[in-house]
Amino acid sequence: MSKERAFWLAWSRISGMGAISQKRLYQHFGSLEAAWEADVNELAQVEGIGEMTATLLVSDRSHLNPTQLLRQHEQDNPKFWTPADPDYPRLLLEIPDPPPLLYYRGEVQRSENIGETPCIAIVGTRDPSDYGRRWTQKISAALAREGFTVVSGLAAGVDTEAHLTCLRTGGRTIAVLGTGVDLVYPWSNRALAREIAERGLMLSEYPAGTQPDRVHFPRRNRIIAGLCRAVLVLEAPHKSGALITARLANDYCRDVYALPGSLDSPRSKGCLELLNHGAHVILGEGHLMELLGAMPHIQLVHSTPKQLGLLPPDAIDLDPELEQVLQAVTLEPVALDRIVQQVDLATGAVLSALSQLEILGLVAALPGTRYQRC
Repeated sequence: MSKERAFWLAWSRISGMGAISQKRLYQHFGSLEAAWEADVNELAQVEGIGEMTATLLVSDRSHLNPTQLLRQHEQDNPKFWTPADPDYPRLLLEIPDPPPLLYYRGEVQRSENIGETPCIAIVGTRDPSDYGRRWTQKISAALAREGFTVVSGLAAGVDTEAHLTCLRTGGRTIAVLGTGVDLVYPWSNRALAREIAERGLMLSEYPAGTQPDRVHFPRRNRIIAGLCRAVLVLEAPHKSGALITARLANDYCRDVYALPGSLDSPRSKGCLELLNHGAHVILGEGHLMELLGAMPHIQLVHSTPKQLGLLPPDAIDLDPELEQVLQAVTLEPVALDRIVQQVDLATGAVLSALSQLEILGLVAALPGTRYQRC
C-alpha cells in the first residue's frame, strides 16, 4: 500500500486545504510526503498559498501524525482511494480538483477506473414529466445494452429512473452521493441504494456517517462530470443542478448532450439553453448510440497516477519552447491571448505548442479559445 495515502488524508485534515490546493502541492513537490516536510518558505512558493497561509499550514501540520491518522481512519472507512492509488478513477485525475479521498461501496470494476469501460452520466430534474421519464428509461436501457456504465446522483426523478432502468436492463450503474456511502438520501431510494451496492458502485468524497447537506450536492456534481466521457441532460428547468453538471463537463472537455423539449414546458428550458450554447442534440436512441460509439478510445496506461496527469511539469523532458508555453498555462482556464503575452512568441508558434502539449495530455483545450493545465 502506498505510503503517500497517509499524506493525502493528512493534508485534507488541515484547515483551508481543498482539493485544488492539494493537487497544486503534489505538482509542486512531486509528492505530498515531500510537501509535508517542506518549510514555510518552500510552501509559500506554491501557487495560491503565500507566506501567511504557509505559516498556518506548518502550525496545523505539527499536530498530526499521518501514519497514525490513516490507521485510525481506516477503522471506520476501510474502502477509499486517494490519487496515490492505482485504482483511483483515471478520468478524475484530469480535473482541477480531484477528490483527495474517494470512498466506495459495492463492486469495483477496474475497467471503469482505468477508462476502458466508458461511463456516461445521466442527469436531470427531480420532477420529470412523463416525456422526460419515458426518454430517461429509453436512453438508460440503450446505454446498458451497449455496455456503457450509467452514472447519476441517486436523486429523485431522472437520477432514480436512470439507475433503476439500467439495473432492470442488466447493466452497470454508479451512484455519486452527497452523503457518506453508508447513508441514503432521499430515504425513499434506500431499496435502490442497496441494489446498486450489490450490483454496481456507490461513490462519495465524504466519509461514513456524513449527513446530507445542501452544499454537498453541487460539489458532487464535479465528480459525476469528471468520471464520465459524456453527460446527458434529459430534462432540466432553467435553474437546475443538472446544468451545473453540464457546465462542469464542458469545462472538463467532456461531451454534453441534451434532450430537446417543448418551449411551453419549464422543465425543458435548461436543455434548450444547453442546445443553444452548442450541446449535442439527442435525436433518438440510435442517433445517440452512434455518436457515443464514435468517441475516441482512451489509450490504456497501466501505471501510477504520476503518469496520469499529476506529474509535476519540471519532471517531463520538454523542448524549451514547449516548456515556456506550459508554464504559462495554469490550473484555472486561461485565454490564448494571455498565454501569448506571457511567453512573447508568435501566436502561430503558441498554438502549435499548445497542440503538442494537448497530445501529451498536459494541457486541455476549452471553449472560447481557453486552455487549462491537466
